[in-house]
Amino acid sequence: MKFLADESCDFAVVRTLRNAGYEVLAVSDISPSASDDAVIALAAQESRILLTEDKDFGQLVFAEQQNSGGVILVRFPATARASLPTAILQLVTQASDRLVGRFTVLQPGRVRIQQMP
Repeated sequence: MKFLADESCDFAVVRTLRNAGYEVLAVSDISPSASDDAVIALAAQESRILLTEDKDFGQLVFAEQQNSGGVILVRFPATARASLPTAILQLVTQASDRLVGRFTVLQPGRVRIQQMP
């Protein structure tokens, strides 16, 4: 499973996934300030699950029906940020077979996985 971390993604998530053996490209490293359209296109082209905290990707996937290898939208408040890397790793290891091609919303104590159009 491969990931693309949007610039909005907490870099602690990138480090945690890399340390666990996952391939993670960071937009901040390869294409800083890329548009959301370019980011989601890259994720689809390389069959990567997009990690983001930007709700605009929901608009791109559902309203504009742009292709994607999958999206994990992180919705963690400041008070729960310390647990975010562990929560992502737990999600990826426990639900890996259900994340590809799906739109997932991760919140503290809650995960919603939806089929994309």
